[in-house]
Amino acid sequence: MLDFFTIFSKGGLVLWCFQGVSDSCTGPVNALIRSVLLQERGGNNSFTHEALTLKYKLDNQFELVFVVGFQKILTLTYVDKLIDDVHRLFRDKYRTEIQQQSALSLLNGTFDFQNDFLRLLREAEESSKVRAPTTMKKFEDSEKAKKPVRSMIETRGEKPKEKAKNSKKNKGAKKEGSDGPLATSKAVPAEKSGLPVGPENGIELSKEELIRRKREEFIQKHGRGMEKSSKSSKSDAPKEKGKKAPRVWALGGSANKEALDYSAPTANGAPEGAPPEDINLIRGTGSGRQLQDLDCSSSDDEGAAQNSTKPSAAKGTLGGMFGMLKGLVGSKSLSREDMESVLDKMRDHLIAKNVAADIAVQLCDSVANKLEGKVMGTFSTVTSTVKLALQESLVQILQPQRRVDMLRDIMDAQRHQRPYVVTFCGVNGVGKSTNLAKISFWLLENGFSVLIAACDTFRAGAVEQLRTHTRRLHALHPPENHGGRAMVQLFEKGYGKDAAGIAMEAIAFARNQGFDVVLVDTAGRMQDNAPLMTALAKLITVNTPDLVLFVGEALVGNEAVDQLVKFNRALADHSMAQTPRLIDGIVLTKFDTIDDKVGAAISMTYITSKPIVFVGTGQTYCDLRSLNAKAVVAALMKA
Repeated sequence: MLDFFTIFSKGGLVLWCFQGVSDSCTGPVNALIRSVLLQERGGNNSFTHEALTLKYKLDNQFELVFVVGFQKILTLTYVDKLIDDVHRLFRDKYRTEIQQQSALSLLNGTFDFQNDFLRLLREAEESSKVRAPTTMKKFEDSEKAKKPVRSMIETRGEKPKEKAKNSKKNKGAKKEGSDGPLATSKAVPAEKSGLPVGPENGIELSKEELIRRKREEFIQKHGRGMEKSSKSSKSDAPKEKGKKAPRVWALGGSANKEALDYSAPTANGAPEGAPPEDINLIRGTGSGRQLQDLDCSSSDDEGAAQNSTKPSAAKGTLGGMFGMLKGLVGSKSLSREDMESVLDKMRDHLIAKNVAADIAVQLCDSVANKLEGKVMGTFSTVTSTVKLALQESLVQILQPQRRVDMLRDIMDAQRHQRPYVVTFCGVNGVGKSTNLAKISFWLLENGFSVLIAACDTFRAGAVEQLRTHTRRLHALHPPENHGGRAMVQLFEKGYGKDAAGIAMEAIAFARNQGFDVVLVDTAGRMQDNAPLMTALAKLITVNTPDLVLFVGEALVGNEAVDQLVKFNRALADHSMAQTPRLIDGIVLTKFDTIDDKVGAAISMTYITSKPIVFVGTGQTYCDLRSLNAKAVVAALMKA
């Protein structure tokens, strides 16, 4: 029982629709378009929306989409055959109307396809019911019945004999092996003892020869150690005579204990003021108010591009003509066989660029479905066409469905007189606290007051790290520049406390003190740690932050997929709310350490459909960038 079957163009015009139930098919089809077709996720021809399963087929030659929907609890084996039959018949019957390629002709065209569809549906259902009756296999048809009884008795009788023989052989081998070492071990002491071996060996030693042999053996054993000890005693003698002079550095520094002691002296148990620091080194260069786009190019790339132009000019016209004509397709439609070798190379290239292997396969399958049946131009090559389609797909993936604009959302929260709450989560050691400080500096540069909530009550030194960042941010934005008001403050309750309770108190404190933004730092946790994931889900459910950011490294490949999938699954499983809160955005850190292996950005965005809000590119507060999708794709596609 089908719920619906619809045929529409990629421009959005519905050409024909069949309704099997009274419910409208608009919602499921729109979800398919938003989540699959527009996001370049067409590697799998199946899509699940609520209680429905949607299967679709793309016709790239005429820009058509065929979609069928049915209840996901049903197992309909004839659906794939039905889509193929409808696709073939609809193309053949209305080829002339579709080839005009104009919206007006499609709107004015009459596609009376109801009777044909019902006939195809009836044939598909009947073909699935007509099956050969399965008969039980008889004993006469089995292989066991073909063997005589005598042969089975013989084989059963031979096996224990063979085992017995093998066991006897093994025992004999063990005895021989055990006798061998014993005999040799017995023979060795006889030789080393120096006693006369006996006349049966034909060798007899006198007392003088025995004494000489023992002396040589003693010298061989103990002579080397005595030589080493004498050498070491000689080498240690000069060191004991003179003491090492303190090193004097080239720039005027010294290695004195007093000069190198940077510990702050205490007065009445409280540490004195911190030593002055170089604010420019902490802040970094560049404008902290405006986030710059991520630049993935390097000087090596520019030099390579300049060098590559020189030999191209030296090539002959004949070689250039053959290179241009190589791989031309002509005016024919692309098939899977034409694209197979190119897609294999593209998939290996993506994996080498740190894209997760499963996602690289899905991307190539999506591109193949997008291009299959498409008519190529006369001077278009398969390689260039596939590469261009893959670039468009990657750019579309990196452009989010919903853009996260923190500054706009913070101003909206200000109008409602409440703080804007951001929660940071992720695995251990990815840089949550460091990038929280960078985002704090960016917010301070834009004139917003920030309260940092130290909810990492597990890791030793986590609160002290945030305290250091708060002191430095306070030095960059002193109260004198803001009318005597402290623009950044740390809210902490020490270690071993409930993180959800600390976050709740911090949000209430920010509301009373008039802070614009609350940044909640959480403890790093592995995605498989169920107790810590339950605590994180509790913190998010109780405090309902405006934004949940997952902090991940740009160094990881397949691990990024596992982390994000399990974080989202754990937040959904351990949440007490009816509609659980999941990850809203991604902060990609350590981007300055990967050169052009930027595949983690594709993996994270593809698996969650969430945008990359910030990119960390260094250690200073200004090393924060916004994602530039085209620059990332250019670095990814670079050979």
